[in-house]
Amino acid sequence: MAVASITKRVDAITKITDDYKVVAPPCPRAVKIELTARCDFKCWFCATGQKLRDARDMEFDLYAKLLDDLKQAGVEEIGLFYLGESFLYKQLPEAIKLAKDKGFPYVFLTTNGKLATADRVRACMEAGLDSLKFSFNFANAEQFKDMTQVDAFDKVVKNICDARKIRDEVEARTGHRCGLYASSILYDGEQRDRMQKAIDLIVDAVDEHYFLPLYSQAGLTGGKRGTKPLAGNPGRVGALRDPVPCWSLFTEARITFDGHLSACCFDHDGRFRMGDLKEMTFMDAWQSPNFQTLRQAHLNEDVTGTACEKCAAYN
Repeated sequence: MAVASITKRVDAITKITDDYKVVAPPCPRAVKIELTARCDFKCWFCATGQKLRDARDMEFDLYAKLLDDLKQAGVEEIGLFYLGESFLYKQLPEAIKLAKDKGFPYVFLTTNGKLATADRVRACMEAGLDSLKFSFNFANAEQFKDMTQVDAFDKVVKNICDARKIRDEVEARTGHRCGLYASSILYDGEQRDRMQKAIDLIVDAVDEHYFLPLYSQAGLTGGKRGTKPLAGNPGRVGALRDPVPCWSLFTEARITFDGHLSACCFDHDGRFRMGDLKEMTFMDAWQSPNFQTLRQAHLNEDVTGTACEKCAAYN
């Protein structure tokens, strides 16, 4: 079975087509659900370590309710991650299976890899996971520990290589194939060269590897360690998008662990909340007046005075 290119998927979601470039766009194809806000890393380039919000798990009953709402709205793809590390969520395989049982054809997941052990990955793939991507952002064990405050480089490399063996085993036994991918952040102009030996360790285990630029995390991490992050979320290296209008407001949605729809890929402090999905439907929040006002500012290419103003693009 051919594996869909993840870079083609990324490029499709980061391109705002004319039918979505409106203040009240149709239902997005993909929605990410944050099963947990907890993370076992403390990366300097991520604002999670600043502890700007609670770090708790989503209640499973709320998750099930959200899936029903999203299915009725017309969502096709479910990402079971956002700002936290989803392998910390004990019911991750059950969450995957429930999404597949409810008829979502594509369920995907991104992980930092530390807890993606063989048994956990096998359970997720057997539950129907369609795509597993590893955020592999470190050239060696020394850089890994410096960046994350965790000593787990060799463990992550092993988990990625084991995931390939498990994928092939599960596919041979069940016919279901989970795509395996890895992405790496280019902190500066030398990181690509620094990472070559590390990438060589895992490149044969994944179907595709690609690079991402350093993001400012909605202006919360800009300029750390002398770096110059790009504005907004411009997508991947090789197909970068303009920061305004930002695709994340138009083509993909994110739901936080406590059930809020967020307009931003990096809503660490809650300033991008567009609706409480415990009180309103997904589509009511997706096309809410506040969301429409923010989208109009992006379409006008002037986000002064909005929640987006702190982004590195505007400082």
